[in-house]
Amino acid sequence: MPFIEIDGVHKSYGDTPVLKGIDLNVEQHQVVTLIGASGSGKSTLLRCINGLEDISGGQIRVDGEVASGRGTDVDRLRRDVGMVFQHFNLFPHMSVVRNVALAPMRVGGVPRAVAEEQARVLLERVGLADKADRMPDQLSGGQQQRVAIVRALATGPRALLLDEITSALDPELVAEVLAIVRELAEGGMTMLLATHEMGFAREVSNKVCFLHQGVLLEEGPPEQIFGEPQQERTRAFLRRIVEAGRL
Repeated sequence: MPFIEIDGVHKSYGDTPVLKGIDLNVEQHQVVTLIGASGSGKSTLLRCINGLEDISGGQIRVDGEVASGRGTDVDRLRRDVGMVFQHFNLFPHMSVVRNVALAPMRVGGVPRAVAEEQARVLLERVGLADKADRMPDQLSGGQQQRVAIVRALATGPRALLLDEITSALDPELVAEVLAIVRELAEGGMTMLLATHEMGFAREVSNKVCFLHQGVLLEEGPPEQIFGEPQQERTRAFLRRIVEAGRL
């Protein structure tokens, strides 16, 4: 049974459809990458899975349980499925260690001393132990994004959603963030990520999905999508990527 099941999901803002019947399964320990032009629906789909947006139709299930619609236990959902955003979203008035410890304290009822000790262990894992007591604005963008990844891991999720997590970074900082994602993938973390880093998607993904105007137009292993795409829209998108020197 897939860990994340997306079945006929629609999402509209007023009269504007953004997702038009998305069907997608993410197996446990699988890395699935969403690619496509800006505005194709990638971020909206991730936000729907995490309960940040209500869907307009269809159903989302996580580990066999319905995770969309009325009655969804959002706190439980977010313990199981963590999310990392494009713009870090760290609390500027809290130290790094407090940012990481907050969710286990608030959602999991973990005592502060225990949560902060666990946070320091996670920060050491990503090479930021010496930054634990600093404020977010004292860190580089790449360091802040690594903290955001650690914060998402702090509740012990079984899957991660990553929404364009390198697009707000200077190019020289991208590699340090992708190294953490690569390590998580190698460790078996289930991940669904939206990215414009095509080389990375080709390297780390088990499955690549091309979205176009709210439709999942094509999916398959990376060697197929990047090497022999079946849809003309996919081919046109990848031609632009190659011309831009990004693949």
